[in-house]
Amino acid sequence: MKPGLREPELIVLVDETGQPIGSAEKLAAHHSETPLHLAFSCYVFDGHGSFLLTRRALSKKVWPGVWTNSVCGHPAPGETMAAAIRRGLRHELGMTAGDLKVVLPDYRYKAPPFRGIVEHELCPVHVARAESEPRPNPAEVETAKWVSWGDFVSAAEADTTDAYSWWCKDQLRQLKGNSLIAAYGKPV
Repeated sequence: MKPGLREPELIVLVDETGQPIGSAEKLAAHHSETPLHLAFSCYVFDGHGSFLLTRRALSKKVWPGVWTNSVCGHPAPGETMAAAIRRGLRHELGMTAGDLKVVLPDYRYKAPPFRGIVEHELCPVHVARAESEPRPNPAEVETAKWVSWGDFVSAAEADTTDAYSWWCKDQLRQLKGNSLIAAYGKPV
């Protein structure tokens, strides 16, 4: 590979049972018939119980400029979910987080098309506790802010304009009464 060129980012393709069946280049695999693939979502809380809400960069190909959970992404082939989440936090938010726990291990969705691209993911949802303050990567995150969980839920549920990501609003239906979310949303 020539100096300065990056390897393409690969995603893990999975079958209907969640078993890996191969890999594909991330951007090429996202289209109107996106195959089911492995992803993650993570909701980061600080020691005061506030949740880190992020707004996707305006330059993003899919769902640009929408508010969403703290970090989402795709594990690379052979990468553990925890390692992928830590990598996503470093790359997108320039931060670290610990006390990582899975909240919705089997969450799966197929979002409606956005500019002809369909998201189709087996996407375990996690929570984590911030160990540092965010320093957003402007290529990934337009802005990030700490908010109360209740304020976030109210705003996302009231949204009728796609100001919040489809997957985030879908996840909230299952996260609202979750005991782990309640525990992370309290000061430590």
